[in-house]
Amino acid sequence: MNETAPAKAAWHFWLIAALSLLWNGFGGYDYVMSRQRNIEYLSQMGNADEILAWIDAFPMWAQVMWPIGVWGSVLGSVLLLLRSRHAVTAFAVSLIGAVVSFGAQMDNALQPSMDTTANKVMPIVILVIIAVLWWYARRVRAQAILR
Repeated sequence: MNETAPAKAAWHFWLIAALSLLWNGFGGYDYVMSRQRNIEYLSQMGNADEILAWIDAFPMWAQVMWPIGVWGSVLGSVLLLLRSRHAVTAFAVSLIGAVVSFGAQMDNALQPSMDTTANKVMPIVILVIIAVLWWYARRVRAQAILR
């Protein structure tokens, strides 16, 4: 087997990978709190009953794609820290899951307590970050930083 040694990862690689895990780890926490129907947590974002009604109104396919988007990003971040080339695939799967899930969310009218600029902009921010992380993982894979 004639494998070449991976390139040395610069300090900014580790910074981006660590920030990625922090960001996506919060996404995982948010998902768990939402699925556990944690009233105290959800109340910080508005009327918990309205938020739960909004989530419950998602079609089944959106309910399935939501965790794929969330946990795909968490996995991508862990794989990035492990310098695995599979981070690229994990972020790509996450991006697909997030796009489909957010598509359903946009089709589902926001409840009055949730109808804020932040709630309208946040899905776009999340999609952009996942896309940038996917691009970054592809870039560092091409540079032989990922194995």
